[in-house]
Amino acid sequence: MGYLPICSSLFLCFISYAILVSSSTLQDPDHVVQQVHRSINESISRRNLGYLSCRTGNPIDDCWRCDPNWEKNRQSLADCAIGFGKGAMGGKNGRIYVVTDSGNDDPENPRPGTLRHATIQNEPLWIIFKRDMIIQLKKELLINSYKTIDGRGASVHIASGPCIKIHYKSNIIIHGIHIHDCKQGGGAIIRDSPEHKGWWKPSDGDAIAIFGGRDIWVDHCSLSSCEDGLIDAIHGSTAITISNNYFTHHDKVMLLGHSDSFTEDKKMQVTIAFNHFGEGLVQRMPRCRHGYFHVVNNDYTHWEMYAIGGSASPTINSQGNRFLAPNNRDRKQVTKHEDAPESAWRNWNWRSEGDLMLNGAYFLRSGAGATNAYARASSLSARPYSLVSALTTTAGALNCKKATHC
Repeated sequence: MGYLPICSSLFLCFISYAILVSSSTLQDPDHVVQQVHRSINESISRRNLGYLSCRTGNPIDDCWRCDPNWEKNRQSLADCAIGFGKGAMGGKNGRIYVVTDSGNDDPENPRPGTLRHATIQNEPLWIIFKRDMIIQLKKELLINSYKTIDGRGASVHIASGPCIKIHYKSNIIIHGIHIHDCKQGGGAIIRDSPEHKGWWKPSDGDAIAIFGGRDIWVDHCSLSSCEDGLIDAIHGSTAITISNNYFTHHDKVMLLGHSDSFTEDKKMQVTIAFNHFGEGLVQRMPRCRHGYFHVVNNDYTHWEMYAIGGSASPTINSQGNRFLAPNNRDRKQVTKHEDAPESAWRNWNWRSEGDLMLNGAYFLRSGAGATNAYARASSLSARPYSLVSALTTTAGALNCKKATHC
């Protein structure tokens, strides 16, 4: 019972922030706090308090990982997101679809039992895997709305071919998958629903490409070594949370925003939380344009060029992260203002609060800071940087076994 004040405080931080920023009109932070207190009290009254005993401090993991019956309660994961992507329902309340066939990928006429057949269905589906699998796709995998890809209980790799695309779809959860060595795919006819197939242009070689998507949550995935980005979100995508992932061995990690001239991305809102940016990374963790980006409690242990960058006046709110600069540097800037003179970027709103800078790392702040409403709400959400190691120690795909805590 002594754990409850910590847990409820952390949920308060993230949920209040999500409620505030998800509204097109800023709400009063004190009113938001009152709403969240009520929500938490209602949630605690419904929840088995034994599930709160793991004491990790990570609000997503504390929501579900301590349940030894997670395999029977898979869809409760959909209630555990935080941040801008908190509303992603995935396949909640839909039927369970078990992927049994790791080969035989047919982009035009997907076979029942394959991952592709599951992702193009119109109905909500919670997609799981019968056994360990390596899935090599022939063309990019299109995901329809209201789908969860849940890799828990199996070691699932999507690798060595085109990978995942979310194209103007919503309410998608991708959890517990290894995605790596993704390749470009040539133009082809690909089915995107049971009723429709059409010609798709060549893909870029991203691990996860999001075009005009919203209510998207990518959690506990391991991503590395792709031909283009690991996660790209462009063309008006918004309401996205990227959490608990392990990124390694890649140059341009994450692009958020299509181009400086594509102003529709001003509505983009992305939360990046509890990720580990690990060995072999160079830049773009993330690279932002136009929108609002909350970067909170991540561990940056490798970034050869820079960690966080952007252009076109994005708002970047960095809180409680740990930045370890590469060795043998007197000073190393965390940030990069892409292709802009100081006369322009000095007005961009880039703030750093409670970040730990190691080995000569430094964050170049700019702008006047977030508005008072954003600052008061978002300052609640970060845990101290001293907890980053504990919060991110199990980032990436988990090795979950049935009938035990994950």
